[in-house]
Amino acid sequence: MSQRAVAECDDDAMVRAMLAFELALAEVQEARGAVPDGVSQQMREQLERANFNVAEIAEGIASGGNVAIPFVKQSRTLLADEIKRYWHQGATSQDVVDSALMLLLKPRIAALDNLLLRCRSAATALMDTHIDTPMVGRTLMQQALPITFGVKVAHWAVGLEQARRRLSAVELPVQFGGAVGVHSGWETQGLVFMDELAERLGLATPVLPWHTDRQPVHALGTALDAIAGAAEKVALDVSLLTQTEIGEVAEPSEPGMGESSSMPHKRNPVRSALIRGAARQVHGNTSTLLNAYAQPLERGLGEWHAEWAPLMESALLVEGALEQLAVLLEGLEVYPEKMRRNLAATGGGIMAEPVARLLAPYLGPDAAKALSASAVEDARQRDRPYVEVLSEALAEHQEVVRVTHEKLRNACDPTLYLGSSLRQVARASAWLKNE
Repeated sequence: MSQRAVAECDDDAMVRAMLAFELALAEVQEARGAVPDGVSQQMREQLERANFNVAEIAEGIASGGNVAIPFVKQSRTLLADEIKRYWHQGATSQDVVDSALMLLLKPRIAALDNLLLRCRSAATALMDTHIDTPMVGRTLMQQALPITFGVKVAHWAVGLEQARRRLSAVELPVQFGGAVGVHSGWETQGLVFMDELAERLGLATPVLPWHTDRQPVHALGTALDAIAGAAEKVALDVSLLTQTEIGEVAEPSEPGMGESSSMPHKRNPVRSALIRGAARQVHGNTSTLLNAYAQPLERGLGEWHAEWAPLMESALLVEGALEQLAVLLEGLEVYPEKMRRNLAATGGGIMAEPVARLLAPYLGPDAAKALSASAVEDARQRDRPYVEVLSEALAEHQEVVRVTHEKLRNACDPTLYLGSSLRQVARASAWLKNE
């Protein structure tokens, strides 16, 4: 988790967020004549300098079922007798908790956006530098066909940016509906209070109170999960490419980072491990949120209560993962020479597919594929360059196959078979810049 974010979302922060909701509600109601003039200011003066007993509030959760009930009770005892009755007017505990959570999450969303922009900037620089750096693409964990490292990073960047834009579209709405969500006792003023409360708190205005309409939680939870998944994809690829036998990239070097407790030679991809560990926890939290989506009647029984911890925890975990990812991308060590070495690991055998395409007009698709595959196996067993074995095999078909040695050699050159890699990088760069 992000330690800075954890410190900003502690028990005291939750109390301050609930207090902000209640004071804003009193101010809105005072502006509409539902509270006598000057009362909201008295409340602010008396409560903002008060010392809340957070431990006592925490103990009260067990009997009330949520943190708002003991908070409201304790707050009222701290107010002067003549204004106590105006405290928490028309609100219910869910209004307090949901709105407070939205207030706590708002700066976290802004922090996530800033971190994702850092990642985008770092990824764009890598894309530009390595737009034409060839490397082998791998499918099912095996060497497949050539790509460029630039296009690999482009896919990372697009995934992260898609998740960022998804998060930016998520709204954090105020919650205010009263006991059963219809502003009982306030008639038409209830919706006015709700709208003005949202504006005062800097939260989104919902169409209706959302006590058992959990779209806001669903949208935020799944958006956080999408970011976690995009970050995990980068970490997974990086960790695989750092393997000793591959060695195409390395995490940023830092004294003590990645060291083993028993093997001095090791440099473990610790940042990738932290990102992947956080992502797995986020995926589990998202499952809890999804299972709590449908809530009964006008107030959840356990479903609402199950959302609080996983929603906040997911935000903190994602922020911590992105802190690691930003550093990883900004300092990623890339080794093009090892990428070229691995391209040649099969002696050119990864080019069997383009060779088959070259020979198909002369031998037919099936025979061309069979000859190309046979040459790969022969080259592997005899530890010889693929192009040499292929030339010998084609000698038996010289009356049919009219392919020059230059064309054959070019067909076996992985740096000449990069598909749309370069164009994809250019296209991704343009999209990333177009918000």
